[in-house]
Amino acid sequence: MDNEAILNYYMYNSTLLPSCDDRGFVKATSPLIYEVIRIIDGVPIFLEDHLERMRKSAKLIGKTIRRTDEEIKDEIHKLIAANSEYNLNIKLLCGDLDQEEQTFIIYFIRSSYPEKEMYESGIHTILYYLERENPNAKIVNNEIRKRINEEIKKQKAYEALLVNNKDYITEGSRSNMFFVKGSRVYTAPPGDVLLGITRNEIMKICKEENIHVVEEEIHQESLKSLNGAFMTGTSVNVLPITTINNIELHSTSNPIIKRISEGYLRKIQSYINERKDCVK
Repeated sequence: MDNEAILNYYMYNSTLLPSCDDRGFVKATSPLIYEVIRIIDGVPIFLEDHLERMRKSAKLIGKTIRRTDEEIKDEIHKLIAANSEYNLNIKLLCGDLDQEEQTFIIYFIRSSYPEKEMYESGIHTILYYLERENPNAKIVNNEIRKRINEEIKKQKAYEALLVNNKDYITEGSRSNMFFVKGSRVYTAPPGDVLLGITRNEIMKICKEENIHVVEEEIHQESLKSLNGAFMTGTSVNVLPITTINNIELHSTSNPIIKRISEGYLRKIQSYINERKDCVK
């Protein structure tokens, strides 16, 4: 496992180590279960949901993460304090799942967030034909990530929409996808995609806003009939899509997407406000 840690320190099995010390990354062996969490104002956003999903990922491959939620939370706050960094993504990585002493690493990673102009003008995406073997488990697969990144760069896109062997769009390569048709929002059903933390919050917002959500995959032939589309994820929140390959969409002006985006930003701010006093 390559050392991905940035800044001065990372946590390795409850010990704070200099980022130049590779011992935690050298020790970690596959399969590797991971989560990426955004830190805003020192608060790990939707931390409880991330930890629950991490445990579910391990369970899907017949493993168990032994470290408790409280231990992980405490180590995250120690890492934030040690690096004096309060607005960046962190990664949780658990390896050696079959061993008595598992490897658990927490570290800051290089993070990029969309510029304001991207939310105003939308993004370009492409179709990529790939079906994940176990879409509900968040497991490191560097080879697939590398291939997709190369194609995204080649076509000057921001994200790739994954298409399965029946030509239905399931999810993004690092995001969940939502499509708007009339007054309804469509997204792939739970069994076919990684259930993103942001996705779950979007589903709640749609219910609160009386926006009808259909958990159904969109066929690639139906893209031209859409009124809009957006991607969601830890680093992007709700990001409108204006092109899928050569198909143009009016996502940035779609009122439903605007309502969902505004609702999500309010939810994040409320989450931060409720937990700011707990930041160490």
